Amino acid sequence: MNDNLGTDTLIQKIIQWAQDRDDVRAVLLTSTRAILGEAINKFSDYDVILLVRDIYVYYEDEYWLQDFGDVLVIYRDPIRLDFGLERFAYITQYENGLKIDFTIWPVEIIPRIVEMGDLPDYLDVGYVVLLDKDHLTGGLKPPTFQSYIPIPPSEDEYQELVREFFHESTYVAKHLVREDLIPAKYNFDYRMKHVNLVKLLQWRIEIEHNWSVKTGAYGKGLKKYLGAHIWSLLEDTYVGAGSEENWDALFKTIELFRRVAIEVAESLGHEYLHDLDQRVTIYLRKVKALNRSSGIV
Repeated sequence: MNDNLGTDTLIQKIIQWAQDRDDVRAVLLTSTRAILGEAINKFSDYDVILLVRDIYVYYEDEYWLQDFGDVLVIYRDPIRLDFGLERFAYITQYENGLKIDFTIWPVEIIPRIVEMGDLPDYLDVGYVVLLDKDHLTGGLKPPTFQSYIPIPPSEDEYQELVREFFHESTYVAKHLVREDLIPAKYNFDYRMKHVNLVKLLQWRIEIEHNWSVKTGAYGKGLKKYLGAHIWSLLEDTYVGAGSEENWDALFKTIELFRRVAIEVAESLGHEYLHDLDQRVTIYLRKVKALNRSSGIV
């Protein structure tokens, strides 16, 4: 458990708030703030699970969220089934910078988790019981803190990522020639980099740390673990709207991907698809040289 919980005024406020509400039977804190030694700052979320008798009391009335501050904006996650029971969440940003993600569970969900044995990922990542009026949580296993740590990819998984990366590059080239900026950025910054390159960089980090690191969602934590040189190369792949700068960034991205993918392949004993890389790179250079009037793309 994070050492700061006992002196965290918001945690104490949540506990007292829940203690005063008869329909709230237990409160769990999960994720970063529940993990001993985890680095936190004033922008770190509070991830709170409320176990209640009737989730619809909280679904139909958002006013209770004001008990913790002036609400700036809310996203209400739809009701969905978890362990066969309905649950939902409020992602709540407050005007003072505080962000609390409230997940609302029915009290009946805990026995089903206990019966399953292993914790679901969102608890195994780390949790602390802040309040339990009915001893609901006594049967929960302690977290292993291993969830969301990547595992080594098989050769098929590795090569599929390489194929997808280069396949997406052909869309980027087509959109750039057509001067379709928005789809170009979708295939380039999202599909090529956020989906494929980020995962590859995470594999590289895990290899260096014996598959023991949670870098974080959406590429958070990459700067901390990649090292200054690789991070600088990655930064250079993010550019503005100009056609030439995007073409230049596209080839820089491929160079970075190639470098890291070969390192990963050698470490895992996999085969990098050199022939695919070479043929697609040649194709991209040909497309770059085309005039829009050619009708080829």
